[in-house]
Amino acid sequence: MRTVAEVARMIDHSLLRPELTTGDIETGCALAARYRVASVCVRPADVPLAATALAGTGVLVGTVVGFPHGGNATAVKEAETRLAIEQGATEIDMVLNIGRLRSGQLDDVEADIRAVVTAAASAPVKVILENAYLTDEQKIAGCRAAERAGTRFVKTSTGFADGGATMADLRLMRATVSDTVEVKAAGGVRSLDTLLAMADLGVTRFGATVTDRILDDLDHRLRDRDGWTAA
Repeated sequence: MRTVAEVARMIDHSLLRPELTTGDIETGCALAARYRVASVCVRPADVPLAATALAGTGVLVGTVVGFPHGGNATAVKEAETRLAIEQGATEIDMVLNIGRLRSGQLDDVEADIRAVVTAAASAPVKVILENAYLTDEQKIAGCRAAERAGTRFVKTSTGFADGGATMADLRLMRATVSDTVEVKAAGGVRSLDTLLAMADLGVTRFGATVTDRILDDLDHRLRDRDGWTAA
């Protein structure tokens, strides 16, 4: 079984709900630092706060671009990306243009993604497909456009549509992109068993809001396996 530290480094702790207060963001960043997860993913306006809160912790600051619908003009997505990087973001989760993808306008989809990848410079970009709105053929086309555009990850969902990550979608995405592109699951990753099953498919990053529940569950299981008594 994977260690707590290994699983923690696969989690992007999500702080994207619109009602979250400044105090909620600070509390979430403290939780992320305590568990030493890969990153927090915050709303764009919260990037400076998160960057300050997480300085020196080793936890990265991620944010979203074109969120949650993907319909922003490309120039707006570029500007969002550049500002986020200037303010301390080190990872970018962008929503591709869902309507253009559904319309079969793949050149537009690819150009939109490439513009964000360029604006992000060395910061990894995760392209959100929002699979709940797509056919399998559209998911494949979106993944391939994202890879051609130079993305580091393809991602299932924003967590704000009717459906989130599914095992079938993750298999399809992992089979569609090359080994140089990683797969992120988001939306519905609410238990350790779900996360581990998805990891077995080759998923390497997870968006989660119940990070502490997942990692505490793993800690308890490992203690039980090794004959420890959980405190």
